[in-house]
Amino acid sequence: MFFFLTVLQAIIAVMLIGVILMQKSDGGGLGVGGSPAGLMSARGAADFLTRFTAILAITFVVLSITLAALATGESTTRTIDTSLKRDVPVAPAPPVDPLANPAPAAAPAQAPTKP
Repeated sequence: MFFFLTVLQAIIAVMLIGVILMQKSDGGGLGVGGSPAGLMSARGAADFLTRFTAILAITFVVLSITLAALATGESTTRTIDTSLKRDVPVAPAPPVDPLANPAPAAAPAQAPTKP
């Protein structure tokens, strides 16, 4: 079901892009040509394309919400796959000899002098 709806959404997205590109804009574009008379006149085609664009856009949004709900419902709790985990031995820390490197003695604090 999820795969079918994903393919359907891709088809609707391509159709939506095509319908938007066919519409005539103020600055020119890929407007549909043809004679102004007849069933598919310039105004009739514009009304049809506008309605069809709205229908495709609404369908696209509804499918997006449906797919998001299905994806959330199908997700399961996932665990980390530890089948490829390698146990790397940790080298032991070298022994600490306190006499080898004694800590520097703290310098006595000097009282501030008044000038």
